[in-house]
Amino acid sequence: MHESWRPFLKSEFEKPYFKDLAAFLHDEYEHKTIYPKKSLVFSAFATDLNEVKVVILGQDPYHTPGAAEGLAFSVPNSQPIPPSLINIYKEIDNDIGHHANKTGNLRNWQKQGVLLLNTVLTVEAHRAGSHRGKGWEFFTTEVIKYLNKERPHLVFILWGRDARNKKSLIDASKHLILESPHPSPLSAYAGFFGNHHFSKTNDFLKQHGMKPIEW
Repeated sequence: MHESWRPFLKSEFEKPYFKDLAAFLHDEYEHKTIYPKKSLVFSAFATDLNEVKVVILGQDPYHTPGAAEGLAFSVPNSQPIPPSLINIYKEIDNDIGHHANKTGNLRNWQKQGVLLLNTVLTVEAHRAGSHRGKGWEFFTTEVIKYLNKERPHLVFILWGRDARNKKSLIDASKHLILESPHPSPLSAYAGFFGNHHFSKTNDFLKQHGMKPIEW
């Protein structure tokens, strides 16, 4: 994780809810197959807090072997591009003409100041949503509240019900909030396609003197 996040994370790690979560995770990792591996759980926080421009909020990590790497929607170069990310790329192409990535690895977005955060940061293998309600939601609520307070003119992109539940934490007079259904094949045609979130994000960044994202 980047040094800029250390005071915030240290404070959260000492709270009772996180100690309970940590105990749960210790037991889960000890007795089950959990994704991502421990060293990657906080990969999203490698993004310098002071350089965050966009927050993309997803649901929980991929639950298949080798896919989860601690960044929402991203997979390692060696993995096939997941269906949700295929739909994200389709929307980028329809919105701004093309997408820059050749694989499903979104670390180039992270390097540009995009915080790729799930609402729940771990999952049991082959059991989507299995770590919901264990404490991660409290943690990611605090992350959103902290970003809302500490950073000016962010774009918050909320995809899916779990992410949209965080909307009330964000000051819409200060930040841009973009929300839609999740890009999953189960919901993408219910309003994700055609949301123009990528061009709207870049327009907002340019209006506030920031470099747009190369999607």
